[in-house]
Amino acid sequence: MTDFLTDYGVVFALGCAAAAVVYGLLITQRLLAKPAGNDRMVEISGAVQEGASAYLKRQYTIIAGVGLVVALLLIPLQNVETAIGFAIGGILSGAAGFIGMNLSVRANSRVAEAARGGIPPALDVAFKGGSVTGLLVVGLALLGVAGYYGALVLLDFEDKEAVDALIGLGFGGSLISVFARLGGGIFTKAADVGADLVGKVEVGIPEDDPRNPAVIADNVGDNVGDCAGMAADLFETYAVTAVAVMLLGVLTFTPEYAREVAIYPLALGGVAIIASIIGALSVRTRTGNVERALYVGLAVSAVLSAVAFYPITDWLMSDPLRLGFSKAGADAVSVTELWLCGLIGVGVTALLFVITDYYTSTRFRPVRTIAEASETGHATNIIQGLAQGFQSTAAPVLVIVLAILGANELAGIYGIAIAVMAQLSLTGLIVALDAFGPITDNAGGIAEMADLPQEVRDITDPLDAVGNTTKAVTKGYAIGSAALAALVLFNAFIFELQEEDPDQAFSFDIASPDVLIGLLIGGIMVYLFSALSIEAVGRAGGQVVEEVRRQFREKPGIMQGTEKPDYAGSVAIVTASAQREMILPSLIPIIVPVVVGLLSYQALGGLLIGVIVVGIFAAISMTAGGGAWDNAKKLIEDGAFGGKGSDAHAASVTGDTVGDPYKDTAGPAINPMIKVTNIVAILIIPIVAL
Repeated sequence: MTDFLTDYGVVFALGCAAAAVVYGLLITQRLLAKPAGNDRMVEISGAVQEGASAYLKRQYTIIAGVGLVVALLLIPLQNVETAIGFAIGGILSGAAGFIGMNLSVRANSRVAEAARGGIPPALDVAFKGGSVTGLLVVGLALLGVAGYYGALVLLDFEDKEAVDALIGLGFGGSLISVFARLGGGIFTKAADVGADLVGKVEVGIPEDDPRNPAVIADNVGDNVGDCAGMAADLFETYAVTAVAVMLLGVLTFTPEYAREVAIYPLALGGVAIIASIIGALSVRTRTGNVERALYVGLAVSAVLSAVAFYPITDWLMSDPLRLGFSKAGADAVSVTELWLCGLIGVGVTALLFVITDYYTSTRFRPVRTIAEASETGHATNIIQGLAQGFQSTAAPVLVIVLAILGANELAGIYGIAIAVMAQLSLTGLIVALDAFGPITDNAGGIAEMADLPQEVRDITDPLDAVGNTTKAVTKGYAIGSAALAALVLFNAFIFELQEEDPDQAFSFDIASPDVLIGLLIGGIMVYLFSALSIEAVGRAGGQVVEEVRRQFREKPGIMQGTEKPDYAGSVAIVTASAQREMILPSLIPIIVPVVVGLLSYQALGGLLIGVIVVGIFAAISMTAGGGAWDNAKKLIEDGAFGGKGSDAHAASVTGDTVGDPYKDTAGPAINPMIKVTNIVAILIIPIVAL
């Protein structure tokens, strides 16, 4: 207890987490003081707020019921501390998404109003709104992990016992994430598909036209999917990775240094929060180059974090690396080598951004080839989009492979863990960039529906275009971090097995039938989960199509502007459908590992490997391919290859419709699915057949 109070590591981490929460409160107060526009703008924004809040409240009610059952099961399976950690993780994850989304749906009209003054003020409102979500995600995650760890240590729990209880916290965040990612993804894409197929294709009205009965549902979906969903996704990735690194450190180093190695990843996350706040405050533009302004903020945060990692590493890890590092058969690792592992993590973030941007931006060849293929029809658009999605897996996976090789050479599996933690230290700015997307998208929709001057759309449209790019690249980041985090979790699984039975040598040889069975089942899980997710979008989207057609048929005055569409009806249909459809696929990563684990530990280990390997390729191909389809359509709508109304445009709408559930539902939801599977495997070790 004395060591805990004298080294101030947890106090430092908690202080940095509190700074993120204070930043969120101050920026929220500042943004809400800005004008929200005229009465029509306020009315539209209010409808989006109402729909988003109703959806999340219903979703969290369902999750709470499932969570209560899981928490009760964790008590006999693990202990009360793990169950309490589970509740803390779930509550904080839900809070991060709910609070951030509530600001996002209020910032949209304020961005549209600020756009009257040009790009700089509109960018300021949009990004600051997104940054609240981003900083709350990392702030609340670090607050939960560091706070619960500190409380357990003060209650005289051993460090290993405290870290074991934190696995429950990670599981709570992960469970919320699967439901939020999947439910939000089903909602947003069902509404988007339904609105586009009837509005754009059948009736021929523009996107965000107020006559479209699904337009409000589409705007609600942007927020519950890309804002609340991404927030929950990266909350759990951040929290789970921090806990996994703590666990791996405690198991890797000698017991007398357990405190230092447990605190180290928390301190890395804390100093990166301060760097992220500085980076967020540096986002501004005088030239109107929005993309450059956003990436400058990210670069500032990355550089400051990389520099600060060295003194943090020297402070907490110099003695453990010199005297307590127990990597068998290897030389002692230096502070510099461990710091270089952190730099590898930051470098992976930069490279994943560049690669994903290449495959999804209208500036580069992959998107242009899809747009060009649209000139010869719908089928060739689909063929080229699938090909680009498959191709997009190579570069990011090679980056991850090189990162694993480099970090492993420097400091073994622990070095890989630190690289992942360093990569995730930038989560605050990454989520801010992602939340920027739905805010600007909604701002453009409000400008269109409120019939604001064309000069306003000339500001919101380029902001929206950049927002589409940032949403795509942040998904690439999330997938890459999930793959590396899963590797760390898998090693923690092996270490925990060894702790359970020290006399047994645990290995996973593909020549073993049990391991091969597990590998195949792990691959099946990814494809079954994806299939159910995509089917759910199709079914829910079909219901929206029928509802929009019904309203146009029964209310002919909608097209003439003499009758108002029933926006609430469309929102209610998608809400009910998304909540219903998310249940079955969300249970796959919970139930299947338990069943396989009861068969044998080797089958369970093989399952984890299969989920990681198959999952990363499926997730990257779907998200990058879907993003490329989306931007190919936008490229054509901007005048290329025949422009709006051409045959190429019709083909690109089909491609975008196919890509929607790929990039915004199934692909992103694979991330938490991988990690939930790994965490469940760790939690059920007491009942695994050894």
